[in-house]
Amino acid sequence: MRIRSLRLSLAVMAAATAAVTATTGVASAAPDFGSSGSSSGSSSGTSGGEMVITLVRHAESAGNVSGLIDTKVPGPDLTVRGRTQADNLVTNLADKKFDCAFASNMVRTEQTAAPTVAKRKLDLNVQPGFREIEAGQYEGTPEREAMSGYLQAPIKWLSGDLAARIPGSIDGNEFDARVDQALLAVQGRNCTSPVIFSHGGTIMFWSMMNAGNADPSKLGADPMRNGGRVVLKGSPQKGWTIIEWVGHPDIG
Repeated sequence: MRIRSLRLSLAVMAAATAAVTATTGVASAAPDFGSSGSSSGSSSGTSGGEMVITLVRHAESAGNVSGLIDTKVPGPDLTVRGRTQADNLVTNLADKKFDCAFASNMVRTEQTAAPTVAKRKLDLNVQPGFREIEAGQYEGTPEREAMSGYLQAPIKWLSGDLAARIPGSIDGNEFDARVDQALLAVQGRNCTSPVIFSHGGTIMFWSMMNAGNADPSKLGADPMRNGGRVVLKGSPQKGWTIIEWVGHPDIG
């Protein structure tokens, strides 16, 4: 898949750090991306057909509260507040029509998905490819130091340097291929409107790397908090367009 090269200011880079590590903030309206700049196309049928995917960041976890980077599988549980947020996501996502549900193989995404999946009477499919970006040697380090450590390589990915590797972890090519393969698996289940519970870094960096209309200023204007979502239209074969970005959901 074609990866877009984005020029990022230091301010946006700092916002990217906050988006990966921060918990829920005050709600704000989602920006209107419209349909300009789309690299996607439409096709009929389920094989290679168009999908509308809703990527939802997990609710508040014990890892968020600790202030330490925690990307190991299975990872920590949701906090009490996080469980309330997961319940509130049922209402927050009520206007969405989902035909399939997926979560990463991490406890916090599966716990976040549970209330929505139960309400919709959907089966929850675990797909490891949607897991958090592994921190490698930065595992367990303070989130406040992410700009000088964990996120150095992912920020380079946004500028097109996919060979940049997180020490002890993956590079941009491996990360992008992993998420792409997971989406092919979703498509292979004949899903056209899946909800996918994932992680802030995974959602933000993959979306910015792959959407034809990606706008890096959104990282500063509306960073991805717990329960935030990005909705994209397109397919693994023809590319993606962001049609909704809600970084600050009103979920408590």
